[in-house]
Amino acid sequence: MIKAKKITKIYQSGEVKVRALDNISFEVKKGEFVAIMGPSGSGKSTLMNILGALDKPTQGEYFLEGEDVAKLDDDELAEIRNQKIGFVFQTYNLLPRTTALKNVFIPMMYGGLPKKEREKKANELLQKVGLKERVNHTPSQLSGGEQQRVAIARALAMNPKIILADEPTGNIASNQAMEIMEILQDLNKQGHTILIITHEEEIAEYAKRIIHIRDGKLTEDINNGKQKLARKNN
Repeated sequence: MIKAKKITKIYQSGEVKVRALDNISFEVKKGEFVAIMGPSGSGKSTLMNILGALDKPTQGEYFLEGEDVAKLDDDELAEIRNQKIGFVFQTYNLLPRTTALKNVFIPMMYGGLPKKEREKKANELLQKVGLKERVNHTPSQLSGGEQQRVAIARALAMNPKIILADEPTGNIASNQAMEIMEILQDLNKQGHTILIITHEEEIAEYAKRIIHIRDGKLTEDINNGKQKLARKNN
């Protein structure tokens, strides 16, 4: 599914060069649930941008389903982001004056789905994340956890192969964070490949595999034999 080969990213300001990523290599198979963990400044956000086809490495290769992403033009990259990757951000990135329903079906508009079909699918996705009764609420009428659920539903709009979540629990309370991780675990069980970026060890433990990054280098890649399972709410 994903193959990163000797990925290096260098930012330059004048004569100063900053090596944000240094020779990182790993693979992610279809259906894995992987946490990429590291402190602030470790390079994990830079790596997320490359994995999400939002940026390209300075050196190295990144393959997504066998396709060399570094060789794609802007239109091809945009198509990958729309069709193959579902993004979930720490700050939700919802349109503030738009209902949950419309926030979810906006990606389907760009995908060319007819209005009735996208409304039907958006309703189904919001029901899937437990927001059946909140479809006509705007973000200001939703809690942080509910807004993140809308963001997850939106990420699923085009049925992507990969869900890429950047600090998905960073702005919500701990009980809501557990609910978000429960949704991500359920999506993984349904076959979605999940990658989360986090600096929190407690959140990383929900994944089946944890990749540690520090100072731009991959320091550890371990299978999480004691994967934490989110408790189901009765």
